[in-house]
Amino acid sequence: MLVELRIRNVAVIDTVVLPLAAGLNVLTGETGAGKSLIIGALGMLLGERATSDRIRTGADRATVEGVFELPPSHPLFMLLDERGIDVGDEHTLVLKREVGANGRSRAWINGSPVTAGALSEIGSQLVSVHGQHESRALVDADHQRDLLDAYVQAGAVRRDVATAHEALMRLRVRQHELTTRHQQAIRRADYLRFLLQEISDVDPQPGEDESLDAEIRRLSHAEELQALTAQAAAAISGDERAALTRLTAVRRTLGSLTRIDPELERLSAGFEGAVDALEELARELETYAEGLEADPSRLRTLERRRDALLGVLRKHGPTLADVHRTADEAAQELALIDGHEAELSALHTELGNAELALNEAAHHLTAMRRAGAGTLATAVSALFPELGMIDGKMDVQCTPLDAIGPQGGESVQFAATLNAGMEVRPLGRIASGGELSRVMLALSTVLARLQQVPTLVFDEVDAGVGGAVAWQVGALMSRVAAHHQVLAISHLAQIAARAQHHVVVQKGAVGTVTTADTHVATGDARVMEIARMLGGDADREVSRAHARELLARGDQELQKTEEPTRKAGSKAPKTAASPNGAQRRGKPV
Repeated sequence: MLVELRIRNVAVIDTVVLPLAAGLNVLTGETGAGKSLIIGALGMLLGERATSDRIRTGADRATVEGVFELPPSHPLFMLLDERGIDVGDEHTLVLKREVGANGRSRAWINGSPVTAGALSEIGSQLVSVHGQHESRALVDADHQRDLLDAYVQAGAVRRDVATAHEALMRLRVRQHELTTRHQQAIRRADYLRFLLQEISDVDPQPGEDESLDAEIRRLSHAEELQALTAQAAAAISGDERAALTRLTAVRRTLGSLTRIDPELERLSAGFEGAVDALEELARELETYAEGLEADPSRLRTLERRRDALLGVLRKHGPTLADVHRTADEAAQELALIDGHEAELSALHTELGNAELALNEAAHHLTAMRRAGAGTLATAVSALFPELGMIDGKMDVQCTPLDAIGPQGGESVQFAATLNAGMEVRPLGRIASGGELSRVMLALSTVLARLQQVPTLVFDEVDAGVGGAVAWQVGALMSRVAAHHQVLAISHLAQIAARAQHHVVVQKGAVGTVTTADTHVATGDARVMEIARMLGGDADREVSRAHARELLARGDQELQKTEEPTRKAGSKAPKTAASPNGAQRRGKPV
């Protein structure tokens, strides 16, 4: 439970140390005294968003600490151990949250730094806050569904449904994209097939355009090439004027030189090599000339082939490499059609499995909701007479949806009849503000029985309630407080009179600066506060007498509530409201 809450430099609060007790605690004070600031500071401690605008004017940081005591067997200790947070031997947890003027927030648990997310995760298992805004939200269908799921403890199954639905939606998006691409490929298929056939009919070979050009040039100039070749060959090895004939005299001269000076042998060898080269050149020219032949038919065939190549080059070139690349890309795109069909077939199987998984998870969730709807309605209806709605009856309706969504396959609606002779209708159409508050309190009471959270906070859930009904609302809170620590923020004396621990919030001033402070109300101070809450003049004896009477009645009811607990040997920790007046203080961070 929450033993102590320490707040420093939050809004108009300078320093507040709020001791709390087991059982029912109430927080009272004039409107605007700062009760909501304390609940806001508690929310900040539990991981809600912390901003620099919460810092008291003139301060550089705001700080909130909470000291909690838990039984050694509480499952939270295992979670803390997994996170490497030291618990110690006292089974005391100290949560601390600090926000600086620069907006940066820091958090600790038992002195170990943690993230705001970790603080929120731990805090949600320590304190559950039920605010007056929940009464207004009670007419919202999503909130009603959330309450039913909390009652049947369907959180894990609901997450399974959301996960399965998300997986199915991803597959459907993928199917749409793949189908779109497949349809586009089909529309292009005729063009692609024509393109491939056009290129295939020509069947261009690598380098064919260059070889064609070379052969066409030879055939086009065959006679000219023959004449030039014969002229060159004759100049090398023809009559006595040919080069080889004239070189005979040079050979004889070199021979004479070599006989006189053998070192000139190398010149003679070079000369012979040159003569051999000329002879080889002459032979090649003769061979080339023999191969030349004017062939008009062959030339026309080659020119037609060149025209065909130029046609595909103009469309798909400018090079043969470009033509081949275009053909390859077209073939690949056509192959996608068959590939898409295979992929669509595999995707269809995946979709079937995903739909089956979603249907199974949603069916499980539906079964839990339908089973819980009746028991929740019965449990809440049983509390209506205690809240002044003698003929009230709750009904929780689960209506199938056309399609399963991320939250399941049905809508949830809370309906009720709160007065005799009236038909069952949705809450939003029949309930007044005060009735909604009482319905919300009844739901919170039923849910609290299932929760392992040790501390419940009711933030003005009694709005719109008064008279005898207010006394009954207090009785219901007392019943919840038999199993949980309860902190109720209230303006009703009937509820405050039932408290085992009463804290008053007051607004004052330090110098010229407004501040809020708290004190534990006991004895005459508590009588004065109850008298104020009753709307009378607290200085008049008649008002104080009425307050004492209400407190005496509250003590009698409390004794009736506590008697079974005493017989069971339950031991509550001593706090500021304990008979000996001693206050427990948690160790600081």
